[in-house]
Amino acid sequence: MAIELNAEIRNVAGKGAARAIRNNKNIPAVIYGNKKDPVAIEISGRDFGMLLNTPGLRTKLFQITTNAGKEDAMLMDIQYHPVSDKVMHVDFKRIDVKKPVSVEVPVEVINVETSKGLKLGGVLNFAVRKVLLVALVDKLPEKIVIDLANLTIGDSVHGSDLVLPDGVSLGLRQAELAFATIGGKMPEEADAKKSAATAAGAKK
Repeated sequence: MAIELNAEIRNVAGKGAARAIRNNKNIPAVIYGNKKDPVAIEISGRDFGMLLNTPGLRTKLFQITTNAGKEDAMLMDIQYHPVSDKVMHVDFKRIDVKKPVSVEVPVEVINVETSKGLKLGGVLNFAVRKVLLVALVDKLPEKIVIDLANLTIGDSVHGSDLVLPDGVSLGLRQAELAFATIGGKMPEEADAKKSAATAAGAKK
């Protein structure tokens, strides 16, 4: 289901106009893309603030209503104040809901506590925490999950190993990326090396 957002078209640009919008507790924003001219808009700071904790917000379809009509869009960027952390500006990109979009979504690992490899003393290297996916906007998942339960030392999860929902595919150059690896040495390997080192020391 789309997130509905009301907005007003801004006829005046510039820092002064943007400051005035923020003083009124609203947020300056822009809608661009889809071979149309960018449109500067103003959205409610209260309404947008209530959306910030929505899981997978950047994978959601927004329907933005202005006096010029409705725009289908996705959230592309949020600019925050470096000190107060208040939202300063928001970028939306127009989309065609009938065409696939490319979006980065977070990757999450589960069953860290029960992972075979980590119980054996392995070390988790969770190197890549976002994956680029291609899908229709209503098919995009909020996140992709990697289950560590059955992974042991030396195992890696590449893009090609990720479990994707129906209708979702990997973006360009994602298949070979190593998203999570359990490094270290198997206990028997470590014991063998320790014994060899002890034996070598005894011969000296």
